[in-house]
Order: sequence, then C-alpha cells, then structure tokens
Amino acid sequence: MRTLVIETATAACSVALIEDTRIIARAHEIVGRGHAERLVPMIAALPKGGRAAHILVDCGPGSFTGIRVGIAAARGLALGWGASLSGYSSLPLLAAAAFSRGMTGEIAVVLEGGHGEVFMQGFSAPLAETGPFASLRPEMALATLGGRRAVGNGVRFLTALDPTVAAEAWLPDAMDAVLLTPGLAGLEPKPIYGRPPDAKPQATAEAAA
Repeated sequence: MRTLVIETATAACSVALIEDTRIIARAHEIVGRGHAERLVPMIAALPKGGRAAHILVDCGPGSFTGIRVGIAAARGLALGWGASLSGYSSLPLLAAAAFSRGMTGEIAVVLEGGHGEVFMQGFSAPLAETGPFASLRPEMALATLGGRRAVGNGVRFLTALDPTVAAEAWLPDAMDAVLLTPGLAGLEPKPIYGRPPDAKPQATAEAAA
C-alpha cells in the first residue's frame, strides 16, 4: 500500500511517499514557521501529486501550529482521496532514525517544547519506549538524562547547561516513518500536547471560578 507521510512537528517540513518499506520520493526543508505555505506545494511536487491510499501524519509533541497544519492537511487529503488516515509521534520517529544510524543501548529523545521546557522520552534499541514522555525544564531533563545520549532539536538546552553532554541535534524527517512499527504508526490522528493548553474554554473557566 502506498502511504503519504506528513511531518510538520518542528522547524522542519517534510513529506515522503512510501510503498511498503520502499521510499519512492521525499522532500525535506527547514521552514521555521512556514509550514502552512510550504506543505501543500511539497506534496503536490511528489509523483502523482502525492496521492496515496493511506496518509500518516505526525501528531506531536512539538510545534503547536506546525502539528495542526499537518493534521488539517492530512484530514483534508484523506477526505478528498478516500484514503485511510493514522498518526505517529515525533519522539519514536527520531529514536527509530537514531537506532537505524548506528546508535545502540538507551537514548533520550529531546524536542523543543513551549514555555522554556523540552519534551523528553527514553528509548532502547531496537525501538522500545523506556517510559512515557514528559515536558520538563531543561535542568530537570539534564538531571534525569542519566548518561544517555540525547538526540533531537531540544538538546541545545541541555548542552547550554552542560557542554559535555553527548548530544546530536536532529530534526524529524518524514522518510524515517518507514522504520516505525505498525503499533507506533497507528495512532489516532489528533494533536499530542506535551502540557495542558494555557487557555481554558469559557465554560470550564466559569465552572472553576
């Protein structure tokens, strides 16, 4: 089955067409906050306009705006194409990429979060979660790192506190979705938030008053 993968959870914007375990085409750009402008043209530039029987989209955690852009596009395309739709998380995606590139043992994926925090989750090879992810202050993330190698775009917050930390700054890439197990690629396509939203619905706020 041909799958279109959409990745917009960080400053990178990437797409990939995958047929079973083969990468047919891909594109990857560093766009900062420009996902809304670049995503659709990147998909359109893929073979046959990126059309696929299944769509797989990154649900986070990561950039609030980027994640919502990716999920909205995935839902619209799935409806228009009559395609099935599922989600995955940026954290195991980066872990899978790290292990496929030769890392062994246990690692910690660290992504930039909001309010000065980072999203952090541990994994062991070949690809198993060692615990749930959490949104942590950098100093707390550093304290719980425990000598593991850190990967992700949030490692700069850790190395700023301790330059000796073994860390590699990586951004997610849609093509690495080919490395995910079926369970990790079968999430409900809705945003994964690393922390509760700051704004509460009016009814909830009034009830709490």
